[in-house]
Order: sequence, then structure tokens, then C-alpha cells
Amino acid sequence: MTIKVLLADDQALVRAGFSSLLARAEDIRVVGEAGTGDEAVRAVRAVRPDVVLMDIRMPGTDGLTATRTIVEDPELADCRVIVLTTFETDEYVFAALRAGASGFLTKETEPDDLRQAVRAVAAGDALLSPGATRRVIEQFAHRPAAPTDTAERLAVLTAREREVTRLIATGLSNDQIAARLFISPLTAKTHVTRAIAKLGVRDRAQLVILAYETGLVLAGGRRPPEQGSSNRTGQSRLPK
Repeated sequence: MTIKVLLADDQALVRAGFSSLLARAEDIRVVGEAGTGDEAVRAVRAVRPDVVLMDIRMPGTDGLTATRTIVEDPELADCRVIVLTTFETDEYVFAALRAGASGFLTKETEPDDLRQAVRAVAAGDALLSPGATRRVIEQFAHRPAAPTDTAERLAVLTAREREVTRLIATGLSNDQIAARLFISPLTAKTHVTRAIAKLGVRDRAQLVILAYETGLVLAGGRRPPEQGSSNRTGQSRLPK
């Protein structure tokens, strides 16, 4: 299967660079380019790519707004967005993931990693395993989110599905989850698929966001304290 990719960046040289790197893969084909968010949305609707590499900071409609527009369009449900960012300075990463992006890449990504990232997202995975991604998730996860009824949102999951969701949020792949829980990778993938369906989220990236927003996982990948647990002084334990 050939993976169709759309490049959205206001810098022509950046688009040319990514296009050249992706062209070296026989299973990836660049089908369009855009220099603004509005152009990106129009191009996505016209060529229906599998993956969009979306710069966040563009003139006019930015990449964050464009990502949300693409994700919220039912006719574009098969399109996945990877946002492009500079790790140290871009504070829109978490907002982009909440808007529906399946992950992010820095513009300094190695060529092989870029091609593998496109393949992973096209296959339905999320770019949440690399250490840099985990640090960004953890950095922004503590920010206030829209109020949610944690018990109600998570009550639909079995105990095993909750554990698998927690492990995904710490950056583990299906194979790593399988090894941790002594189950097969296929069984781990099944638990992931069911959790995504039950919680009504788009993909693994959104599953991670929900895990942090509901408190299923705390920043740093820690478990929340058990209700009613106490330390040696008899006081309730609170996350540091």
C-alpha cells in the first residue's frame, strides 16, 4: 500500500526537504503541498491524503486550527495529522494533540525516523513512544483541562483495559505492554482497540490525553494514589 502524504508548511524549502526525504521510500508518495492552514484544509479535501505533516505556525489560519478542522470533518476520518514543531519553544503541542493530531515531530527529525513515523501513523499508531514525546506530554499534562467526570468516563473499561491505557500513556508500545503484562502482542492490541472504541476517542494519541485528563496517569507516568491510602504518619498521600 502506498501512503499518501500532504505537506503543510509556510516555508517552501522545508516542504522541499521533507518531500525529498519521503520520496526515497517506495511506499510513501507526496500528493500535495500547502503554505497556510486554509490551503492545507482545502488540499486535504481535494486529494484525501493518509497523513498530513502540519506545521503549527503558519500565516492566516494556523496549523492548530487546521488540524481541528480536519479532525472534526467526518468525511476526513481516515486522515491522520502529525504536527511539526520545535521542541524547546513550541507551546502548542499539547493543544494540537487535544485538537486531534496523532502525534508530532520536530523539524530536526532524522530521515529514517520521519519515514517510519509516517508509516506508524498511517497504520493507526501514535507518535507517543519516543522519549521526547513523553516529555512534552508530561510537560503539558498538568495544565488545567475541561472538567470531566473521571469515574463515569473510565467506568466502561475493564481493569485490564485501564491498565493497558495507563501503560500506553507512559509511552509503551503494544509489544512492550505485552511483555509487561505477560500477554501476547495481539491481545494487547485488542485491549487498546477496545479501550479506544469504548471511550469514543480517535486513536492512541487521544487515549493518552484522556488518561492524563482523567487522572488515570499523573505527570511522569505515575499512578494516582489509591483512595483512602495513607503514609506512615496516617495522613492521606497526595501526588507531589
